[in-house]
This record gives sequence, structure tokens and C-alpha cells, in this order.
Amino acid sequence: MLAAERHRKIIEKLERNGAVKVSELSEQFQVTEKTVREDLEKLEEKGLLKRTHGGAVMEQSGEDSLLPIQYPNSKHQSEKTAIATLALTCIEPEDIIALDAGSTTLELAKLLPNMPVTVLTNDLLIIRELMAKDQVRLVVPGGYRHNNLLIGAESQEWIKRLNVHKLFLSTTGIHMEYGLTIFTEELTKLKKMYMENAKTVYCLADHSKFDRGALITYAALEDVDIIITDEGIAPEIEAKYEACGLRMMKAPAAGNGKRIKGKV
Repeated sequence: MLAAERHRKIIEKLERNGAVKVSELSEQFQVTEKTVREDLEKLEEKGLLKRTHGGAVMEQSGEDSLLPIQYPNSKHQSEKTAIATLALTCIEPEDIIALDAGSTTLELAKLLPNMPVTVLTNDLLIIRELMAKDQVRLVVPGGYRHNNLLIGAESQEWIKRLNVHKLFLSTTGIHMEYGLTIFTEELTKLKKMYMENAKTVYCLADHSKFDRGALITYAALEDVDIIITDEGIAPEIEAKYEACGLRMMKAPAAGNGKRIKGKV
């Protein structure tokens, strides 16, 4: 079994049980306990767990799951709404935009007025949301269904021929070393295709996504033009990423006035 597959199964077991034991994982994967401890060490470096004597526990109990989700993730909902509201100010009539699959981009689709824009997406939940808005020109790349997504090699080749003004990208983690990361290999090619064909790339990420690294890197930090996050981000973390040249917009929490901090 490849290391990446072991890492995925370790996180899945942590999600179910809240803790794992080195001895049990060693038996399950048919590898040495030394190998398991090395796996746990790598996952801890990515902020995905906390090692304990003889095993590991979830790093942040009750926080967003870092595994792919079949249904929209409701954690940090107020922050996601604030981020989507700010992202909406970046969309103009007649824009051609792409909405990557994710709970925050779904929130953006819900807030999007019935206006003359073209929207490219492979997220079935976003598609369902936009179908009722007759002025929105909905473009669906096709492919086969994978959970709530449409994916497939033919649809990705077709995207290469499109001119996307603005991409609103989702991510599992943002990390100084690992860049933008997710868990699902099938989604990396589509995300990269979106990014290659977009003039401006916005990454929508609430504060909990920073300093977190999933298993697969699909983009470097410099591949993103603007990150839109919420004011829950710690000042030292915000300063650290801005020092790398990242342009950030920060949405205020609900009920905190209409002032929006945008470093663009």
C-alpha cells in the first residue's frame, strides 16, 4: 500500500474514532510500527493530527473535516457567508466566471443575483442552485458523477478552449510549504485546468484552512491572485502569508458593520 493511501485511511479512521493506535495501524496496513510512526509524523507536520504515546488524535476536534465531503460542510457557515458576500463584489455583469466545487463557492452561487453572467461549474449542487436563475448562462462541462461532482478527461480538454475571466477556487488547506492542497486525486487536474484558463484566480478560504496541509498539492501559493478570507484569521498568520506576496481580502463578521478590508 502506498504511503498516500495509508495517510488517507489514517485520517478516515481518525474521523470515525477520534484516535488511532500505532499497533492497530501496523496490523491493518501490514507494515512495521516504525513506518506507521513515520506516517503519523508526516501527518502531524501538515497539521492533520496530534501524536500521542502509542498513537494519535485529531488535531482540532469539532473543526472542519479535511476529508472530501459528499454534502455541503456547514462548519464556519457565518464566515463562509461573509466570504461569499465579499466575493460577490468582484463579479460584474457579462463576466465569465468558474465556480470550483465547495461549500463556500456554493454559498456564492446562492447569493449570486439573477444577472447576465456566464458560469462554468462541475458542482451538481451549484448547478441546481443556478438553474432557477434564467439570466445566468450556465455552462456544464459534463463527465461522470463522482459524489456531487461531474468529472472526466473529455470535459477537462473542453475547458481548455474556454476564456474564463474569474475563477473562484476552493481548497482544503493553505500552507507555506505545501501550497494549496486537497485529498482527492481526481479533482487535481480539473482545478489546474480551471486555473490555467482563468485571467484572475480568487481562492475562497475561511481562516481554519490556513497552515493546514492535505495529501495532494494542486497549486503553489503564487498561482493564486487573491485570497478572500474572513476576519477570524490570526494577525500573525495573515502577516506571514502577506509577507510572501499574497494579496488578501478580508470579510468582516456578520453584524460587524459594512467595512471591508481589501488588500488588493
